[in-house]
Amino acid sequence: MLREVAGALVFAGCVTAVAVVGALAAGSAGQEYQALRTPPWAPPAWLFGPVWSVLYAMIAASGWLVWRRAGSLRAAITPLGVYAAQLLLNMAWTPLFFGAARYGTALVEIVVLLAAILVTIVLFSRIHRVAALLLVPYAGWTSFATALNGSIWLLNA
Repeated sequence: MLREVAGALVFAGCVTAVAVVGALAAGSAGQEYQALRTPPWAPPAWLFGPVWSVLYAMIAASGWLVWRRAGSLRAAITPLGVYAAQLLLNMAWTPLFFGAARYGTALVEIVVLLAAILVTIVLFSRIHRVAALLLVPYAGWTSFATALNGSIWLLNA
């Protein structure tokens, strides 16, 4: 029981670190985002925080479920390695887009992120179906964010 709680805290902590980097990078970006030319279907800036809060909880739970089912990091080294890679890619996108205003570079990066999420879903589905399903909304939102990033890049080039 203690091992499972500790594992859950590790996954929650890792995902929280990603969220904090994103929040810090996007913290002062509200005015920047509003100044950008965006497509008519772009959501308001205030929506991103609540959506990401729910998604990050699902991402942490997903990783923990796979780790728990596998029994160790070694038993699920490839799926959890890809999971860690997509977390790092997730963490890198916000500073690229908001902090550096590198919309084209961020677009390339988010396409790689989306691919990593999809690979994670496939790998997780072989170990824990619910864990894989928990990542589907994340993939959906990231697909939407990819289209939004691409549109913003084109509109503001």
